[in-house]
Amino acid sequence: MDGTAERTLLITLTGRDRPGVTSRLFGTLAEFPLTVSDVEQVVIRGRLVLGVLVSYSDGVDIGRVWTAAERLATDLDMEIELSTGRFRTMPRRRGRLHVTVLGAPLRPAAMAGIAGRIAASGANIDRIERLADTPVTCIEMDVSGADPEALRAALAVEAAERQVDVAVQPGGLHRRAKRLIVMDVDSTLIQGEVIELLAAHAGCQAEVAKVTEAAMRGELDFEGSLRERVALLAGLDAAAIDEVRREVKLAAGARTMVRTLKRLDYKFAIVSGGFTQVTDALAADLGIDYAAANTLEIENGKLTGRVIGPVIDRAGKAAALERFAREAGIPISQTVAIGDGANDLDMLQAAGLGIAYNAKPVVRQAADTAVNVPYLDTILFLLGISREEVEAADAADAATAR
Repeated sequence: MDGTAERTLLITLTGRDRPGVTSRLFGTLAEFPLTVSDVEQVVIRGRLVLGVLVSYSDGVDIGRVWTAAERLATDLDMEIELSTGRFRTMPRRRGRLHVTVLGAPLRPAAMAGIAGRIAASGANIDRIERLADTPVTCIEMDVSGADPEALRAALAVEAAERQVDVAVQPGGLHRRAKRLIVMDVDSTLIQGEVIELLAAHAGCQAEVAKVTEAAMRGELDFEGSLRERVALLAGLDAAAIDEVRREVKLAAGARTMVRTLKRLDYKFAIVSGGFTQVTDALAADLGIDYAAANTLEIENGKLTGRVIGPVIDRAGKAAALERFAREAGIPISQTVAIGDGANDLDMLQAAGLGIAYNAKPVVRQAADTAVNVPYLDTILFLLGISREEVEAADAADAATAR
């Protein structure tokens, strides 16, 4: 299909934003036999840029349209730009993608580098939108004409150089279909590692932390390293678990993320190489639908230094993801997995979208995308949910509760 040529008029209004500008422009254009071909509108700091592309046949007196549009702009005290031409309808470009950029701060040089990489790949930026300005700046671009894997690789290099995060995802319905979030707990949903908090009570924190770090980098077998660390807790009074539950701190933005996604009818799950004695309380507190973790064995009020049943390791986390999806009636392609350590790799790769959150290098390299800012609710931006939408929903809930 080579397309057909049409006469077009592009009208661009710029000026102070206020109610009624869009309706008045279309009301003026409604007086003429025109067809709306495209519309784009953006408001930045109270200043509106509205572009409307209309097509028309040879018999239309475009001079009258032009005069009417200019008269409207004068009446609205806005600037107007008009240009005529011919538009050739072409087939849609392949590879429609969402490119999400996170920065704190986000510098012009970073945007220049990212836009340059997109252009160098032969792709086009069709639309740009700001999703958040706090606690990080988040800009999302709709990109067409790119090979996803090649663009992701190129932007990963640029992101590392500019110290920003860049995510590349398929566009359209693919992202909107995500319905189940499955995430790691230690150093993801919460700050720090539960086993290290327990080890501090047992007097062996440094030894346990060293093994934990190596396991999370993928240098040790997870099950073996877990049993080795738990053995060091033998004899610890079980009351220490209650103290650790009180010491646990959620990651910044964790409540906001869970609350927002639950409000949108997402199912939420946690899966942990840690312990049910802590994760069950977190799930109850946050209203999380599914949870899986290891269980510390306790006898006569003391930790035995063993865990009960099969260990939730790298393969166990992936199996839990599949089980949760099955129980929720949700295809694996509609799941999102979030984690930071090597034992999360199978889960991240099995999910429809795998997100490495402040993760070890081996995990960042393997995941679909990575987030390296200390705010868990920035995950919402990767799902196309803006800060303004989150705040509006919170305000509506607060008003209802009063």
